[in-house]
Amino acid sequence: MTSEQEHKVKKEILGFPAPARAFDSKYYDKNCPFTGGLTVKKELLKGKVIRRDINKSATIEWHRPYYIPKYERYEMRRSRLRVHNPPALDAQVGQTVVVARTRPLSKTKNYVIIHVVEEAATTEATKTSPASSEKNNPKKKETRA
Repeated sequence: MTSEQEHKVKKEILGFPAPARAFDSKYYDKNCPFTGGLTVKKELLKGKVIRRDINKSATIEWHRPYYIPKYERYEMRRSRLRVHNPPALDAQVGQTVVVARTRPLSKTKNYVIIHVVEEAATTEATKTSPASSEKNNPKKKETRA
């Protein structure tokens, strides 16, 4: 039997394509919008994964400007949200994701991750170029004779 015969996979949800891992039967999840029967609404949010746990859950966070009339300035406020992290997507900490509203999955989870927008930021060591690493690691001082 092929994996598609064991469970039906939706190829696209709200314009986002199914991940390649969704077609493998070992990544089946009843609360996944691609592999399971979970329906999603058109309410989409975008945020960065800041925490994961072993129960297929994650916490996302995004910052938004809030206007303070007294000072005529903006301050940055943050919003956090608990979401379901399906095994077919398996978003990691630091990745930017798109989530969609769904029926209540638990006391605190009403959203599910449907797309990973960008990968986690690389380490600072890989970001530096060879020219900048020479500045950080000066050569031996030349001695004058």
